[in-house]
Amino acid sequence: MDTQEPAPKVSNLACVDPAASLAPGVEIGPFCVIGPKAKIGRNTKLINNVTILGDVTLGEDNLVSPGAVLGGEPQDVSYRGTDTKVVIGDRNVIRECVTINRASEKEDYYTRVGSDCYFMGNVHIAHDCMIGDRVIIGHGSMLGGHVHVDHHATLSGSVAVTHYGAIGCYAFIGAAGRVLQDIAPYMLADGSPARPRCINIVALRRNDFEQPVVDAINEAYRLMYRARVGLSNCEEILKSKGHLIPEISHFLESVAQSQAGRHGRGRELRRKAA
Repeated sequence: MDTQEPAPKVSNLACVDPAASLAPGVEIGPFCVIGPKAKIGRNTKLINNVTILGDVTLGEDNLVSPGAVLGGEPQDVSYRGTDTKVVIGDRNVIRECVTINRASEKEDYYTRVGSDCYFMGNVHIAHDCMIGDRVIIGHGSMLGGHVHVDHHATLSGSVAVTHYGAIGCYAFIGAAGRVLQDIAPYMLADGSPARPRCINIVALRRNDFEQPVVDAINEAYRLMYRARVGLSNCEEILKSKGHLIPEISHFLESVAQSQAGRHGRGRELRRKAA
């Protein structure tokens, strides 16, 4: 039986640097431009007119649509040409005209995207962003530099997240939301500026959170954002009700980090360090 893996398929109309690394099964469509430091994993498909610049690692089984630009220099006036990177995981869908910029020199030298994400058309992911797994970002949304988006978060269309912001796991941001402060895990946020309005019950149910966990998260939301009892009192009340489960501990830690930062963004402390 022939077990030989399929060779990459490269259109005669594509421009691929000979130094680029193409794994078996890769498909490069017409008018793509692939630089010498690109590393593209098995069965990833670039439909056409895709540009990969600089040091970009693109994992397996990704689909990249026309007009996408991966690995462009950071749009940061302080950038001085350091050889920074973009690392993208597996099974992502990157739709038309998405831009994912390389990192600056200010943090870890990486812009990272996890696996199983879906980025709709015209999404912009700026330098030094860190995106978890199974993240959905709607059409025209923009992430400023150094933004972190945790696993299973969803951003609707035309959402703008300011630099050094953080969006917690299983959070949802409503359309045209202007995210100026961190959004805690499990919350549904909306408005301009975006504020938590309720828990993201749809995501919790879709991901099989048990009802006692959902109830505990809902109580944490009520205490923090409706009753406004404060973080320490919220923790004590939740503890007295037996709600200090791992999900609630994660929620409280995220809120504490945000409050310890500047302007409601815990990661602003990294900017000061930089």
